[in-house]
Amino acid sequence: MGEQGVMVVSAYETSAERFFETLRERGVDLVLDVRLRNTNQLCGFTKRDDLAYLVPALTGAEYIHDVQFAPSEELLGRYVHGKIGWDEYARGYRQLMDERGSVEAFQAKYGSYKMVALLGTGTRKRRSHAEALERMLDME
Repeated sequence: MGEQGVMVVSAYETSAERFFETLRERGVDLVLDVRLRNTNQLCGFTKRDDLAYLVPALTGAEYIHDVQFAPSEELLGRYVHGKIGWDEYARGYRQLMDERGSVEAFQAKYGSYKMVALLGTGTRKRRSHAEALERMLDME
């Protein structure tokens, strides 16, 4: 990835204070929301419209929601409902990203940012596709 850094942050199991402090401490200039669903009440302070205001106001970074990097409804549903495990989910996600040409698209769209935070949905019990995306981007 050259000069660009990429990190994963989760929309869950964190306080607003810790979330925004982490973005500032790491020098994030783009929060790229790669969640499929980001408008319901379960998102708390990380709902799309709230982050569109809060991220620039509190960190000076830009906030973009880009579903090109989100999993398909079908793949996510199978994982969330326990029909497939993490390895199969990550494999399916990587295949989907390859089909979409997402790594190349990431570089074209976001290659000018110095530190990108991929906003996913990881919890203590369930991993996020943002982890798989980070690995794919690190390999480039």
